Amino acid sequence: MNKGIFTIVLLIFTLFQAQKPVQIAFLSDVHFQDLYGSFSDHDFKGTINPKTGKSTILRTMDSQLHSTRIFNENYFTFLKALDDIAVKGIKIVAMPGDFSDDGQAYNLRGLHKILEEYHGRYGIRFYLTTGNHDPVGPFRNDGGKDDFLGTDGNPLGIYSRKDVGKSTEKVITKDIAESGYLEILNELKDFGFYPQKEDLFWSTPFDGSSSENYSYEEGLQAADYSKRMYDVAQGFSVPDLSYVVEPVKDVWMIAIDGNTYIPKNLSENPANPSNYKGAAIGYNNVLTSKQHLIQWVKKLADEAKKNNKTLIAFTHYPMIDFNDGATHEIKSLLGEKKWQLERVPEEEVSKVFAEAGLQIHFAGHMHINDTGIRKTEDTFLVNIQVPSLAAYVPAYKVLTIQSPDKMEIQTEILDEVPRFDELFPLYEKEYDALQRNTGKILWNKDILKTKSYHDFMLFHLKELVRLRMIPDDWPEDFIKKAKELNGEDLLLLIQNKGLKAKGIKSENFKNWSFDDLLLDVYQFQSADELAKKDIPEERLKQYHVLETLYRDNNSKDPFIQQLKSVFKILSLLSHGDPADHFEIDLKRKEIRKL
Repeated sequence: MNKGIFTIVLLIFTLFQAQKPVQIAFLSDVHFQDLYGSFSDHDFKGTINPKTGKSTILRTMDSQLHSTRIFNENYFTFLKALDDIAVKGIKIVAMPGDFSDDGQAYNLRGLHKILEEYHGRYGIRFYLTTGNHDPVGPFRNDGGKDDFLGTDGNPLGIYSRKDVGKSTEKVITKDIAESGYLEILNELKDFGFYPQKEDLFWSTPFDGSSSENYSYEEGLQAADYSKRMYDVAQGFSVPDLSYVVEPVKDVWMIAIDGNTYIPKNLSENPANPSNYKGAAIGYNNVLTSKQHLIQWVKKLADEAKKNNKTLIAFTHYPMIDFNDGATHEIKSLLGEKKWQLERVPEEEVSKVFAEAGLQIHFAGHMHINDTGIRKTEDTFLVNIQVPSLAAYVPAYKVLTIQSPDKMEIQTEILDEVPRFDELFPLYEKEYDALQRNTGKILWNKDILKTKSYHDFMLFHLKELVRLRMIPDDWPEDFIKKAKELNGEDLLLLIQNKGLKAKGIKSENFKNWSFDDLLLDVYQFQSADELAKKDIPEERLKQYHVLETLYRDNNSKDPFIQQLKSVFKILSLLSHGDPADHFEIDLKRKEIRKL
């Protein structure tokens, strides 16, 4: 090639590389469990899968279908997501908590191995922050699960001590104990919790350092476990693994450790791991018991503004109400303790952090796809809920920083996952064993006929609603009455005259039941606008008709009032802010659907 042409091509390539926007993938609530892991002090390798001949440490399908997350197939989905990210050429991955499922040592080792492999093979750098499942409490605690699958198809208990758990069939290993912060830090320190040499800046809320005089050696000293403690109550010192990192020039990522472990009894020994409440409530407790984080975020926001740094925060917990304005209606219909309403952040949370200077925040915890916005004359905060790989709809988010003022968010759905059905023969064995125990509710075996991961996760949601959500959240008398109704019945309850004049054919509403409606409500709550792909278009139009009719109806009948609430909740959940592919304009304080 001519030397002059070569120089021009090289210059163009260099300019293109320099101008390439920064991309960050967000993988939340992976709930990683190592299907093919091992215990350091026990030779139990799991149950042999007749399909593969491999020993597998897995949880039962029955336990999965009663949980807001699956425990097993997300292993394959995690690998698929990382492969997807590698193909896209994305080099930064942030994981906003619940990267493990209760932080057991064997799972942490398995996660470490995978992250190290993808870093070595593709140069991907991982930045983790903790969720309420990693750790479950601030310090290591004995534990275990009753619902692993035994070799005979029956549940098997795996515990860290003989006197833990109720199963008669037991495996005892220290590797199933719930790790505390120290164990998690020791195993996963290379993935954000400690500075790496390639990081341009790294700091914690406790070291007081500035980016202007940063050195890697000082960062290492600040990362030490003993220097990352605070008093949650007098005499109760607990860890906080928050950090800020500059992985590439002019982009600061704040990994906020939103876990707040408050002691149950102030007279107890502070070292007793069982004497701490769980952290699932999220930021509401940060406001009262972790104020140092608010001051730290304000300091970082001021410094970022001064030095022209783009600030991106991620935490496990949402900063903004994630029910698209339906929280009050849900409370009125079901009560304050239902629908996980205790996890909804108070309005004060978004106000405080927006006033501290935060604008972009990624969260997980709820296993939902959602976007929340809070805007005043002086502040603008966007909370992006990252879906879980272990729930409907399985997806991750990609942030593209186009400029300091413009960000693009793309939701990457994982419909097809290789090997998602690898464990189905083991579930067949479980179902047969469960069938022999006549006193137990059987899960729907048709889930083993699903042909894609998307369909598998939608089936999981359907069974979860049937087996857990309806019995736990909804008034029994209301469900008993409503269950008998189809779409036409719901229409004729409030409008049996003048339908023809409005161009409405009631018989067209017969095709779906109240059970379908309720499932669709949960689909919208979980997937936001992405749920529309799984609901027939004609039914969506019929919902709109019913939403309007019920909204305008003034009946005082209690049952009609309850149905009115259901349709209002459906309407609000299905008309939220853009949550699939959108652009955030910080200068104009607006988001635009793409």
